[in-house]
Amino acid sequence: MFQKISNSFALAFTNIRSNLFHTFLSVLGIVIGVAALVSILSLIDGMEQFARAQITQTTSLNAILIQSNAHKVINGVRIKKDTFFVIDYDHFAQLEHALTLPARGIYRTSLSGEVKLENGNRVGAYGWTSASAIRPDTAKIIGTVYQLEDVKNRRKVVVVNNAFCQAAGINEQHELIGQKINFLGKELEIIGVVPEPKITSPQIYFPITLLSPSELFEHVPTLYLDAGKTEDIPILKEQIARWLDQNYAQSKDNFTIQTNDLRIEQATKGFLLFRVIMGLIVGISVVVGGIGVMNVLLISVTERTAEIGIRKATGANRRDIILLFLAESMAVSTFGSLLGLISGVLGTMVIIPIVKAITKVPFQAAYTLNTFIIISIISVVVGVVFGTYPAIRASRLDPVEAIRHE
Repeated sequence: MFQKISNSFALAFTNIRSNLFHTFLSVLGIVIGVAALVSILSLIDGMEQFARAQITQTTSLNAILIQSNAHKVINGVRIKKDTFFVIDYDHFAQLEHALTLPARGIYRTSLSGEVKLENGNRVGAYGWTSASAIRPDTAKIIGTVYQLEDVKNRRKVVVVNNAFCQAAGINEQHELIGQKINFLGKELEIIGVVPEPKITSPQIYFPITLLSPSELFEHVPTLYLDAGKTEDIPILKEQIARWLDQNYAQSKDNFTIQTNDLRIEQATKGFLLFRVIMGLIVGISVVVGGIGVMNVLLISVTERTAEIGIRKATGANRRDIILLFLAESMAVSTFGSLLGLISGVLGTMVIIPIVKAITKVPFQAAYTLNTFIIISIISVVVGVVFGTYPAIRASRLDPVEAIRHE
């Protein structure tokens, strides 16, 4: 059987070589369709990779977000609840300890208010509070920053930025070190100044443990857990949900657990939909090309009627004739798909610089294994589907009448 298949394909390639120009014109539809399909799929794959890169740059894919459900919807209106659960610092520490897999916790919130300095100046500032040591982006710090022990011990310290100093009219930043400020009724000691050249608004940073329960209720904290590995996220989500059930009544109604893989999943679904729709539209050209293949084979059956009759008279059965023409059909469609694949790759190389010049986006096409698998499947399917009828028609020829055909 293998010998018959190899002989059939060898004969098919011989026929293609003898009628190369005629074959190329007949499969031009396949060439155009496959080239367009390769271009579309590679561009969409590139867009998906670019979208994934943008998402990972803005947020960690390993982050698990735990939020208090502080609002309810009544008649389509979003209203803040009178009572709801807020995870405090002690419970945050307990949750971190309860997890069996590595995960770094981030517990913080923000608020704004007026800051009163010792010299009587007043500055409006954004206050940022966290449960971990402050990690400035630069080492050029005047003084120091608060550490985890300061958070645990509820030390009344604060770190300010350059913009705060400018708003307060302080030219010598080191003069602020050791001074006391009053922020929302809290007396805090300035222990450090961080440059933050990209931030133009006054900012202050202090331990979240200095906030009272009522302040946490008013400024609901955000709790992140950054998993050590992406594959640990499902297990961590289960452990977090179990811990919330054990410590808070009706936790499913009072808390929401979200992960950033949902954003990736949504983007993937969107690109999949786009890929399918564009693939179906471009696939029309492939169908037209398949009709061209069938036309070539029907003409070949007519031209080779006497040859078919001789083959059947010398012992070839219907299966042998069908195999011969199916092999030729698949060879022709593979030839067209190969030309289309090369044309599509070259086409994207021309398109990408144009797209980058217009959009100013560092975008690249992506040639994935899925694209090449799809092209391979198309070549086989087109060869079988559009070669079946000519092959059956050839196999049904009467050998005597076929030999007499001129």
